[in-house]
Amino acid sequence: MQQTSRAAQREQTKARILAAARQLFGEHGYDRTTIRSIAAAAGSDPGLVMRYFESKENLFAQVATIPADGPIEGDTDRIAELLTAALGSKLADEPAAGLAALRAMFSHPEAAKEVRTAMIGQQRQIAALMPGEDAVLRAGVIGALTIGTVIARHLLQLDGLADASPDEITQLVGPLIDTLVTGTA
Repeated sequence: MQQTSRAAQREQTKARILAAARQLFGEHGYDRTTIRSIAAAAGSDPGLVMRYFESKENLFAQVATIPADGPIEGDTDRIAELLTAALGSKLADEPAAGLAALRAMFSHPEAAKEVRTAMIGQQRQIAALMPGEDAVLRAGVIGALTIGTVIARHLLQLDGLADASPDEITQLVGPLIDTLVTGTA
């Protein structure tokens, strides 16, 4: 039987803590999640959580980032296709880290700043690839459409969205994204 090194054990413990924190922040938000509850869910000790992450805010900052959709490049048809596919993947698998950030941004100013920064960065990248003087506005609407759809499906569980397949939703939303990317009405 192979023994695990101390460094590997530390990394495994940190990974368990991050996974537990991601889940609990996503379910309960920043204010209602405690270091003790994270430690218990990770099968760890609250002291270890503090040793590895120093504070609840630092731990939150590590788990509540909005992951980028990946490189967005190509012509407008390809951009629309990539954005629609990214929405579909967020609808198929609940984006725990993103939802933790979204839930917390309503009560925690630092979380709102992180979400805003991530979204503005992606919005600007997409707008730079789109034609027209109103590209920044259209990219912002695409972001709002995406975030609103994800919130409505996963957090609010609105009728229709909660039960529909990701394909059904993207078939409805895809043409809107395409119109916004190309700038054609």
